[in-house]
Amino acid sequence: MIAHLKGILSATDIDHAVIDVGGVGYLVGASSRTLSAIGPVGAACMVHTEMLVAEDFIRLVGFATAAERDWFRLLTGVQGVGARVALAILSALDAADLSRAIAAQDRAMVTRANGVGPKLAERIVRELKDKIGAVSIGTPGMPAPVGAAADAVSAMLNLGFRPAEANAAVASAEEELGAGATLDALVRLALRKAAK
Repeated sequence: MIAHLKGILSATDIDHAVIDVGGVGYLVGASSRTLSAIGPVGAACMVHTEMLVAEDFIRLVGFATAAERDWFRLLTGVQGVGARVALAILSALDAADLSRAIAAQDRAMVTRANGVGPKLAERIVRELKDKIGAVSIGTPGMPAPVGAAADAVSAMLNLGFRPAEANAAVASAEEELGAGATLDALVRLALRKAAK
């Protein structure tokens, strides 16, 4: 598995780039957002990658950020969303916009992407709502948790709480305990707050 490529950007086109790594040119599919972020032709660049393997092809898809790659993995896990549609969605919406759309169940926002109709948008927001977790969505209007708070949200998710519930409970616990709170203290208080 190829996790990332670091080299010289040799060429770009509408939906892909060629990255020269030690004299080997890797053709990497990419969203328009990634293509504009990785820099000018001739410059050094680095992309996170996902390797797609099927019976009749092997393809690399590249991403400017690990978050975009993670969204690609989530999107392609939805029935009816292939690599091309996932890249179209990631071209239309950045990770933060996609997080907000999923959290708010905003199908209209997802239909902005080429090739995504109302039925597919409905399936995407419905299937991903409980899968995206705290790291991706946070709670609308709240920053995504970091450090012990992120670990506490993960623990809450593992206990079966929904992402929005886990985020709200941990944020409330962290506000009460302060930024230096331990993981144990955060989880205990968040569980009490979520039980109310």
